[in-house]
Amino acid sequence: MAEEVKLFGGMWASLYSRRIEIALKMTGVQFEFIEEDLQNKSPLLLQYNSIHKKVPVLLHNGMPIAESLIILEYINETWPDNPILPRDPYDRAMARFWARFIDEKLIWVSWDAYRSKEEDQGKAIEEACKQLKALENELKEKEFFGGDTVGYLDIAAIMVASWFGVMQEVMKVELLTEENFPNLCQWVEKFVDCPIVKECLPHKEKMVEFIRVLLKDFLASR
Repeated sequence: MAEEVKLFGGMWASLYSRRIEIALKMTGVQFEFIEEDLQNKSPLLLQYNSIHKKVPVLLHNGMPIAESLIILEYINETWPDNPILPRDPYDRAMARFWARFIDEKLIWVSWDAYRSKEEDQGKAIEEACKQLKALENELKEKEFFGGDTVGYLDIAAIMVASWFGVMQEVMKVELLTEENFPNLCQWVEKFVDCPIVKECLPHKEKMVEFIRVLLKDFLASR
């Protein structure tokens, strides 16, 4: 019997959903994408992720898995022919550590740097650059975080590859620059140029316009 694989994801701008799309396509898994209206969440989404009520959710043969980093690990274990996590236990642990660092620390301090008021922005930018330097040091001079090919940590770092450039253009606040982070900037170019990544990532111009609208609404509500 054929496997049932469905991905409940957000609109085109949802980078957490794009993580799962990239991983599934890299591993060669056929799946159905179901786009959720996050302003009017479907009963199925609320059923399959009753705790957080968020996308993405992967449905595999009727079994739901939520949270993008957890889904990536599930994909790696369920379809191991094209692994996205390193085979070495230590390297796997480090990839998981840095993926959580991105989600739990780097994204938030960077968001603070972009949205802070002028009097607070200097300190916020300094903190964001400190965290970016930590990620730069982890990458070193490798092609990708996993070595020669795109892997789990590269996919987790999609926010750095896509969101940072968009925010810098919209907010006119430069964090990720060639001068300060040459390895990360080179990684971004190589990562977004990968055929599967290029296929899944939203176009930058479209993202810029989307973020401009979001920020306009956000600033109007402050």
